[in-house]
Amino acid sequence: MERGENILEGLIPPPGGRLDKTLAEASGLSRERVKALLAEGHVTLDGKPAGQGSVKVAAGTPFAIAVPQAAPAEAIAQDIPLNVVFEDEWLIVIDKPAGLVVHPAAGNPDGTLVNALLHHCRGQLSGIGGVARPGIVHRIDKDTSGLLVVAKTDRAHEGLAAQFADHSITRAYKAVVAGRPIPPAGTVRGAIARSSQNRKKMAIVEDGRGKHAVTHYRTLENLAHSSLIECRLETGRTHQVRVHMSSIGHMLLGDPVYGRTPKPLRALLSRLAFSRQALHAAELGFVHPVTGNNEHFASALPDDMRTLIDELRL
Repeated sequence: MERGENILEGLIPPPGGRLDKTLAEASGLSRERVKALLAEGHVTLDGKPAGQGSVKVAAGTPFAIAVPQAAPAEAIAQDIPLNVVFEDEWLIVIDKPAGLVVHPAAGNPDGTLVNALLHHCRGQLSGIGGVARPGIVHRIDKDTSGLLVVAKTDRAHEGLAAQFADHSITRAYKAVVAGRPIPPAGTVRGAIARSSQNRKKMAIVEDGRGKHAVTHYRTLENLAHSSLIECRLETGRTHQVRVHMSSIGHMLLGDPVYGRTPKPLRALLSRLAFSRQALHAAELGFVHPVTGNNEHFASALPDDMRTLIDELRL
C-alpha cells in the first residue's frame, strides 16, 4: 500500500459478472473510476492483479482496490457565503445568487461557485476522476439566479450526468419577458450553437449544425408591456431560455445580449438598476443517484425580480 491510498476490500457480490460493473456496485465508486483504477493496476482479485474490466468474475471472489488520495484541485478554496438548500455525503444543492460565476475561466479565475464549494466541502470531496473537486454537471449563467445541483463524489457525478444526458431532470425557470407571447403557452424548438457573427452569443441554427433544444413556456401573469412566464426545459443548452424566447420576439427584460429593453420600460429598469436578464431557476428535480429517492426543490424569486414584477403589475 502506497502512502495516501485508501484500500477498499470485500467480496464480489452475487451473481458476479463483468468486473468493472460488479466492482462499481460493491465499492460505491463510479464505473468510469473503476475502469481507470483497473488500468492503473490498483485492483487485485484474490490477491492477484486484476485484468480488463470486461472479464467475468465469480461471486464471492475477494477483491481489493487501492484508491489513491484525491489530488488537490487547481482552483483555490475561498470562503464565499452559500445558500445551501440540501446536502448529504454525495451531493449538494445550491440556490445561486445572480452575479456569481459557476466555474473559474478566463476573466473569472476565482470568486466562483467552485471556489466557494472547495471551501464549504473541504474534506468531503472523494474525488471526481481522482481530483478533489466538485462535480459540475450543469451550469446557469452568471446573471441568472436559482437552483443548481453539484456532485461531491464520482458516483453521484456519473449518476447525475446520465440524467442530464437523457433529459430526465426536471427544470423550470421563471422569467419576465417583453410583450405578451401569443399563444400564451407553447413550445419553442430550435437547434442552438455559437453564433457565427458574435462568438459571445448563441443562436438558433439549422438542424444538424447545433444541439437540439426544446423549451415549453406558459404565461403566468400579464404585466405592463411584459409577461411573467414559466419555461420548462427538455434540454439544457447554453443560454437556451434567452435564445428561444428572443427568437419568438419576447426577449428577457434586462438581457444585455439578446435584445433591447422595450422603450416604455427603459426608465423603470434604469430606476431599479435592473441590469441582468430577468431569469430564475425556480425548480429542480432528479432521482438521487445513490439513494434512489425522488428529490424536488423549489426556490422563491429573489428580491430584485419580485420588485421588478411588483412595479410592472397593472
